[in-house]
Amino acid sequence: MLKRSILGLGGFILLALWCAPAGLAQSSDELKGLRKEIEELRKGQGQIRKDLQELKLLLRGRAQAPPSEPPDMVVSIKDEPFKGVKDAKVTLPQIERDYIATGKLKYVFRNFPIESIHPHAFRAHEAANCAGEQGKYWAMHDRLFANQQALGQGDLPGHARSAGLDLARFQQCLDGGKQASRIRSDLTDGQKAGVQGTPTFFLAVGETDSKVTAVRVIKGAQPYAAFKEAIDSLLAAAR
Repeated sequence: MLKRSILGLGGFILLALWCAPAGLAQSSDELKGLRKEIEELRKGQGQIRKDLQELKLLLRGRAQAPPSEPPDMVVSIKDEPFKGVKDAKVTLPQIERDYIATGKLKYVFRNFPIESIHPHAFRAHEAANCAGEQGKYWAMHDRLFANQQALGQGDLPGHARSAGLDLARFQQCLDGGKQASRIRSDLTDGQKAGVQGTPTFFLAVGETDSKVTAVRVIKGAQPYAAFKEAIDSLLAAAR
C-alpha cells in the first residue's frame, strides 16, 4: 500500500518431522494435536515468506541511489488527498515535521497497492478513499497503517466506526466499488512513471491546479538526510 516503511527482521523455522516405529504409535488425540501444531507452523511459515518478500523489496529500495532526476515527468495531483498548504513551493510525499507542518511542502498521496504482497491492500485503499468522501481520509489512512494485520473485509467497518465515519454511507461506498477505478488509475500512472515498489517519492515543482512536474525521484526507505538534501536544494532553487 501507499506505504510507510517498516523494516522488520524475518526468521526461518526448521521443522523436523519423524515417523515413530509401529510399537511407539501415538494415541489418536496426540496425533490430532500434532497435526494441529504442524498446520499452525505451516501458516506461520507462510506469513514469514510474505514478510521476507516485503523485506526484500524494502532492502532493494534502500540499495537504490538517493535522489535521481527524471525526464520532466508530469504528475497529476488533482483531487488527491494532501497535507500542507495548497501553494507550498515544493510538492512531495513525507517529511511532515520539518517541512509540511511549517508550510514549505505539500504531501500528496496517490495509491499504489501491491496485492501480490498484501492481499488486502486494494480494499484498504478503497476504504481510505471512501472515508475521504466524509472528510476523514487521514483519520482512516492512519488507522489502517497502525493496524496492518487487521485489514480484512470484516475489519474495515470497525476501523470506519473508530475513525468517526457514517458507517452506512461508508459501507455503501465500499460495497459499490465507487473508488476502485480511481485506485486503478493511480496504479496505471505509477507504472507509467516507473514505480516498481513502495515507498516511491516524487519531488515536484511548478504546481498548477491539477499537475506538477517531478524533477527528482527518491526510491525506497531512504534516510532523512537524503530527503533533506534534495528538498533544501529545491526550495533554494524555487526562491
